[in-house]
Amino acid sequence: MSQQIVRFLIGIFFCLISLPAAASEATLQQVIATLEKGYANLQDLQADFNQTTTLAGFPKPQKGHGELALRRPAGSTAQFRFDYAVPKQSIISNGSQVWFYQPENKQVLVSSLEGMMKGGNSIGMAYLTGLGNVSQDFNAAFSKPARDKQGNYLLELTPRKPTPLLARLRLVIREESVAAFLADGQAKDRFPVASSVVVDASGTETRISYSKVRTNSGLPAARFNFKVPQGVEIIKP
Repeated sequence: MSQQIVRFLIGIFFCLISLPAAASEATLQQVIATLEKGYANLQDLQADFNQTTTLAGFPKPQKGHGELALRRPAGSTAQFRFDYAVPKQSIISNGSQVWFYQPENKQVLVSSLEGMMKGGNSIGMAYLTGLGNVSQDFNAAFSKPARDKQGNYLLELTPRKPTPLLARLRLVIREESVAAFLADGQAKDRFPVASSVVVDASGTETRISYSKVRTNSGLPAARFNFKVPQGVEIIKP
């Protein structure tokens, strides 16, 4: 159960063809800088997401959608919340505890965030909370082709230390975000990721696309706590 949660969380934060080269064509380093410098100024995030998971050997994908929220308190561990509309469930962390709530089953799985970071999941969890460093943690290259039909840049990232849950990470970086960075060297988009694909060691792919992105709106810490409803079974690993 805990691996399924971590796989989902990795997938939440990190979908993927080519345009002729133009005068403003960005280098790989410039696209990565757009991502890293935008993340550096990210204090909180809200967005809608659509998820498609394709299990290795199973042609029918599993689909879901909902809303995510992220908060990065200064000097403290990031907090996150993913509320699925379909299937109905929530994954919430206050920076130390994680709750995986399934209301239809009247169950909540409770785990420490530290426990989920063990076993090689730290890179994936770091990207979930916006604290990752592409240059440090991954070997990066453009996909082939390097851009999609909309002109967005396609990054292919291979962890320097692959884990069973994170073998490859593909990111779609918005063209307008990169163009703004090229104009003056400033990353104006704090979350330039349009979509992402996480591939695990078994070949399972989790695709996530993001919309209605809002950043640095001052999300309160209270949003990232969870009070177990009466009558709900608490499960601990």
